[in-house]
Amino acid sequence: MKASLDIIGVTHVFAPWNARLLQHLFLFPALIACVWISNRVGWQPLWRAVPAQLSFGLAFSALATPAMDLGEKLVGISQEKNTSPLSAVPPQAHGLLGQQDFLVFLAGIANFLLAYAFILALLKGFDFYRRYRDGQLRSEALERSLSAAHLTALRMQLSPHTLFNLLHTIRGNIDWDPIVARSMIVQLSDLLRRLLRAGEREVSRLPDELDSVQLYLQLQQRRFAERLTVITPDPATTPQVWVPSLLLQPLIENAVVHGLAAHEGAVIIRVETTVLDETLILQVVNTVAPTSNSERAEQMGIGLRNVRERLAIQFGDRASFKSGLGDNNQWIAEIRLPLLRNGV
Repeated sequence: MKASLDIIGVTHVFAPWNARLLQHLFLFPALIACVWISNRVGWQPLWRAVPAQLSFGLAFSALATPAMDLGEKLVGISQEKNTSPLSAVPPQAHGLLGQQDFLVFLAGIANFLLAYAFILALLKGFDFYRRYRDGQLRSEALERSLSAAHLTALRMQLSPHTLFNLLHTIRGNIDWDPIVARSMIVQLSDLLRRLLRAGEREVSRLPDELDSVQLYLQLQQRRFAERLTVITPDPATTPQVWVPSLLLQPLIENAVVHGLAAHEGAVIIRVETTVLDETLILQVVNTVAPTSNSERAEQMGIGLRNVRERLAIQFGDRASFKSGLGDNNQWIAEIRLPLLRNGV
């Protein structure tokens, strides 16, 4: 195009860089104003928004040529000095010279209308991405809050369940052994204090969990002294790690209630803790009657369902819980979870 215009003596076609820089500086406030108005108007309803948005783009684009003229004047460029007089131009080019300014004006509108549309689409894309990201963050925050509320509800379910069972145990001793019943009430108060403190925390030290378990089992042994034998880990060999609060309590309750059910024989409850690589293994083993329907009781137990739900919420696939009938009429409940050394 420049070579063709040079033949007919038109040399003022492409503006220098400093004039074009000034043009963009002059157009920038107009761009900000048009985009701001565009955001206020929005895109709904389309029959009204599309013409309005197009008019903003045309209004911005129409300012391109005046902004260029002003920039050229400020840098000292005179169009008359760079354009040949009309008498020096061949007659067949007179029409082209007459249309030059109009064509340049239309070209500027088309060019800056496309630029305006690209900028508007880019800003809208960033806005949609920001809204999507904020929505994701809010969704994750709500999921965390829901998980925390769910865990709190699961932990708080255990205290009334444990209290209900222990009150029945104490009631059986009130009539025929009041002294033992009073002693059990003191122990129950200590146990409830421990359970309430543990229910307010997400994790607890494993030795503390075992202390609460042992206190609960001591209360049960007061009633079933001749039938119930308890074997717990040696405190000196207990791993100094952290576990979800009140995780062992429902397993112990299940072992006591269903281990003593359906028969009058002796019951042995054994608690074992093992560290294998970076996995903590907790086992609660209890003897059951040969005809005991422990599988059905295990499926229906509230406490055991809580154990599964808590492990799924806190650890996902990294933790597992299984229970079933083993050899020699033993019911085995086993938890595997990641090793928590720092309570996190």
